[in-house]
Amino acid sequence: MRIDIITIFPQMFGEVFRSGIVSRARDAGVVRIEIHDLRAFAPDRHRTTDDTPYGGGPGMVMRVEPLVAAIEGTCSLERAGGRPQVVVLSPRGELLSERLVSELASFERLVLVPGRYEGIDERVVEETGARELSIGDYVLSGGEIAAMVVVDAVVRLLPGAISDPQSHEEDSFSRGLLDCPHYTRPPDFRGRRVPEVLLSGNHGAIRRWRKEQALRATLARRPDLMAEAVLDDEDREILADLMQLSGSSARRPEGSSGEPPESYRRATGELEDWKNRRWRT
Repeated sequence: MRIDIITIFPQMFGEVFRSGIVSRARDAGVVRIEIHDLRAFAPDRHRTTDDTPYGGGPGMVMRVEPLVAAIEGTCSLERAGGRPQVVVLSPRGELLSERLVSELASFERLVLVPGRYEGIDERVVEETGARELSIGDYVLSGGEIAAMVVVDAVVRLLPGAISDPQSHEEDSFSRGLLDCPHYTRPPDFRGRRVPEVLLSGNHGAIRRWRKEQALRATLARRPDLMAEAVLDDEDREILADLMQLSGSSARRPEGSSGEPPESYRRATGELEDWKNRRWRT
């Protein structure tokens, strides 16, 4: 894969991409990443890339001419690789998810365009057919960090980027669920022991425990994910057990006030709401 990034701050990316999985993937030839200075495509001698917004208002807007010139110039490189997917990082964009990351990882080429200031001239998206993506419902000073997030998420899915492919197959969101808790040495830290099942050597029991913990965490913290979760027969069986548990007050956990913790109430409430829902396979 080749990833091109068009930015007014090319120096931001160097150190980030010289570390970790992205660095190893570059060294192994799994991905090629090129950073382009947007100012090199500015039409004036002052290398201006932004201007005041039409209609008034605060802030500046990134100009259409340098952005389109940069995108078209980058897309014309190495035509044998096919036309790349152009992505503008913008708070107005579609929310990035593991599904979208997988989709982006299927392209041979990506061109990432971080937004800045109040945003980019709308004609950039109209002219180039770019896809707008957001990494979350919060405000950043610019899209460069968002572009780094996209690169990291995409690269780790590329064949050869991670030595053990199973590691990302079991990560949070890979099946639409949050991940289970993880533990390592020592087995006891200040009286907090590693769950006995993880020390048992019973791989079937460990697998089931991890699945149950993933379901519990998702129901308690991100119940919205359950509608799109990919569940197998064992997951459904575990859910049925959790539903039965939710109806037993004698076994429910209690907080300091004697009431069940909020996370437990949310989880069991979601279980009751979804008892008769048909789960996606």
